[in-house]
Amino acid sequence: MSLLCETFYDQDTFTLTYIVHDANTKDAVIIDPVLDYDPASSKISYESIEKLLKFVGEQKLKVHYILETHAHADHLTGAAELRRRIEGAKVGIGKNITKVQEVFSDFFNLQGFDTTGGQFDVLLNEDQPLQAGTIEVKTIFTPGHTPACSSYLIEDMLFTGDALFMPDFGTGRCDFPAGSSDDLYHSIHEKLYKLPDSTRVFTGHDYQPGGRELKYESTIGENKKLNIQLKEETSKDEFVEFRTERDAKLSAPKLLLPSVQVNINAGDLPQQENNGARYLKIPIRE
Repeated sequence: MSLLCETFYDQDTFTLTYIVHDANTKDAVIIDPVLDYDPASSKISYESIEKLLKFVGEQKLKVHYILETHAHADHLTGAAELRRRIEGAKVGIGKNITKVQEVFSDFFNLQGFDTTGGQFDVLLNEDQPLQAGTIEVKTIFTPGHTPACSSYLIEDMLFTGDALFMPDFGTGRCDFPAGSSDDLYHSIHEKLYKLPDSTRVFTGHDYQPGGRELKYESTIGENKKLNIQLKEETSKDEFVEFRTERDAKLSAPKLLLPSVQVNINAGDLPQQENNGARYLKIPIRE
């Protein structure tokens, strides 16, 4: 099969969005799109969405699915906006999104919020590949960063979201509600590292450590040998101790509160109130 992968980088949130497409049939999936959001003005804009749509239009692609690796805590997803603009496109996410919905619907006191995952068109399972025309997507549950994280394997391409980053940056943090460094170790060491060494890894973020140029593709073999936080020989106790100490020193992502309540709703914004405005909830801590 002649699959290609087009990459889009959002500098504001260090997020990578991918469009995997078949050059012959024009079938495509979009992974982890971004909806631009300025927290200072609380203004939504669509520059990132327009870039994706421009590419889809130029290549005459048929987008079957918009896939989320998890409910992101550092940017608003563009999934719902893309679903509105691309005829026939459906939004998919791992079935464990319901666990995250339960946690955060309580946190934000979202009374009456649907915690069955019904906002998404497809809830994905590990044992049931997703067919997007000629493209087959295999879901691998990779909890740890959140309990609902999934990685997607498409031929030799693995899209890891926030589970596994570039080897010089490491792995995702595990201090969000229901996160677990034990789970992340198992997800990476016992699942992803069992894939062929030649498997190409496409990360969900690149924070360009040391000011280096943008990088987003590595391999399973490279990570097993070089990942600065979790190599093949790293023990679970070593990783859990490291991750626990590091996470305790990290600040919350600046878009955590607006992102999560939108993303557990598949990217749909809160409904307009009687004055025509939409409002996000921000809890006050004392």
